[in-house]
Amino acid sequence: MLPPYADLLGITVAEGDDPTLLTMPSATSLLGRPGYLHGGAIGGMLEMAAIVALQYALAEDGGGQIKPINVTVDYMRGGREKPTFARGMVTRLGGRVANVEATAWQDDAAKPIAAARMNYLLARG
Repeated sequence: MLPPYADLLGITVAEGDDPTLLTMPSATSLLGRPGYLHGGAIGGMLEMAAIVALQYALAEDGGGQIKPINVTVDYMRGGREKPTFARGMVTRLGGRVANVEATAWQDDAAKPIAAARMNYLLARG
């Protein structure tokens, strides 16, 4: 269910009841400045979380293909060398366009390290 880019980042679906909760382990290949995750790794994880949430929403609504229109990422605090979590949420699922939000955190979901808003073009099948 995860795109191939997720493998490069080490992203997997977290254990538990929520199939849209993703986790990314700490790895030196994901670091930017010493001790902190690279912003691209965080942004990539947010995109993966949005894609997973949208895939689940589409599966419940008859399926379809997606194409990104735009992505806006807000970085709120530095991501440290520790496991990171992310979850996407579909805020609007229209006939041709979907709006998705995603949040990434480490220790506390109430203290996100980054958030994103994404719009996707839908091709219903």
